[in-house]
Order: sequence, then C-alpha cells, then structure tokens
Amino acid sequence: MSHIIKIENLIKRYGEISAVDNLSFTVEKGELFAFLGVNGAGKSTTINVMCGQLKKDGGKVEIDGVDTDKNSDDIGRKLGVVFQSSVLDKPLSVYDNLESRGALYGIRGDALKKRINELASLLEFEDILKRPVGKLSGGQRRRIDVARALIHKPKILILDEPTTGLDPQTRKRLWEVIHNLRKEEEMTVFLTTHYMEEASDADHIVILDKGKIVSSGTPLELKNKYAGDFITLYGVSEDEVKLLGTNAEKLKDGYRISVRDTSEATALILKHPEIFRDFEITKGKMDDVFLASTGKLLGGDEE
Repeated sequence: MSHIIKIENLIKRYGEISAVDNLSFTVEKGELFAFLGVNGAGKSTTINVMCGQLKKDGGKVEIDGVDTDKNSDDIGRKLGVVFQSSVLDKPLSVYDNLESRGALYGIRGDALKKRINELASLLEFEDILKRPVGKLSGGQRRRIDVARALIHKPKILILDEPTTGLDPQTRKRLWEVIHNLRKEEEMTVFLTTHYMEEASDADHIVILDKGKIVSSGTPLELKNKYAGDFITLYGVSEDEVKLLGTNAEKLKDGYRISVRDTSEATALILKHPEIFRDFEITKGKMDDVFLASTGKLLGGDEE
C-alpha cells in the first residue's frame, strides 16, 4: 500500500492556543482511517487544513502525493467531504443541489444526469429527487450530503461525524454504501465519529487529545494494549470462582473476570479446566481504549 495522506509536524495555532501541535501521521490508500478525539481535540482543525479551508502555521500536508501549499485546486478534486452540519441549500430540490455541485467539477448534461441517477439508486433516494431539501428528514438529508460528496468520484471521502443522530437503518445503509465503494473503487475513507463501533471497523485508528496523538494502531493492537480481555463464566459457584485467585464481577448469569490478554486467559483455562465448563472470551471495547488513552469519554468530559 502507499500513503494517500501524509501529514508531517502539522501546527495550527489560535493565538496562544495550539489547536494542532506537531501532528504527524499517514493514511494508506483504500483504508478506513478513524481519527478520534473529544470536541476541541483538533480533529476539525486538521480536516480544514487538509481541505485548504485553513492555513497552517507549520508542517507539511500531502494529499495523493500533492503538497497542499502548491496545488489546492487539484487536491479539491481528490476530496469529497461530508461535514458535521449539512451544507445543502434547503430551498432547492435534491436534484438542483446535486446539479449545482456537479457543475463545480465540470460535470454537466448527460454525464451529470447519469451520475445523479447512479447515486440516487445507490443511496436509495430516487423518490425524493424533486423534493426541496428543507422538506427532508434528517436521514434523507444525510444521504444527499453523502451523494454531494461523491458526485465527482473522489479518491478520498472525509466523513466528519457522518451518522450522528441517524436512525439505525439509515446508518446501516450509509455504511453498506461506503464499504462497497472502498471495495469497488479503492476509495480511502477518513472518519471522525463518536460511535465507537464504527471506529472498531477501521484499518487504523489515531486518537487525538489537545492537538497531539496519544495513541495509534489497529483496533486489535489498541484493545490489546489498553483494554485487555474478559472471560465470562456461566454455571459456576462463587466458591469455584474464588479458586481462580482473581477479582470477579458478579453478573446476572455468571461472573466476569478481567485478564491482560488471551494468553493469560488460556493459562487460567488450562489450570482449572473443571471450572471452565461454559464460558466466553471477549476483547475489551474501543470505549475502554479511548478512556485509557485520554482519561475522557468520547463525547464527554474528563472522568
């Protein structure tokens, strides 16, 4: 794989405050990259610099091998962005919104009509093309936001909190479309989200706090480092659990034990096979990783 996004020593200040503080990371072509942090961690600032909407104070940003300082127009064609807040024109129809967006990229006539119909089919909004955006539900509007970002077939799709407030069905459909585009078109997805199950599907995760990276890796690497594993035992007595010599949490149907990793779980099972009659081993969650990395809950305040 090759780097499609490369950020080196990025700095962005607002007066005395460093919103982004010497930030460096890379994103590989075709991967789902999750960029996590509480509000104010520097995520949106980084995205705005990548998109050319903010001027950086130091460092280097390359998009698909192009320095953002040298050719911002070319970079703009490589990016599709779904912002936290919808940027659609509410009085205009769905079709007119997409038509005006396509025109910015030189897509007109039959080519534009074909592309809008493709996206309408893909995202299932054929029946609302003539409806004013202001009359749409939140889920419908989000589908059009995604279509707007995809109109020019970008190499990189930036999703800034794309599914906040959406119903489960709409969230599921959006992710099905995104995963298919990654597979079929090798599209790279750069994601910020407060839904940790979405981050769990990422190829690589960077967790940001106060403009700096506090942890990074694959979901499995981060879970192994910060969250450990859990063994849930069923059909056992309290006396049996005490024989394991470790702290256990009483659950409705059994007991849960925290272990460092799978090897520690295996050692316990081999030592006490008579106790492990009915059990399951689960990895820690990304919420645990985030809390251990930052001391904060994603979307919340410090503990």
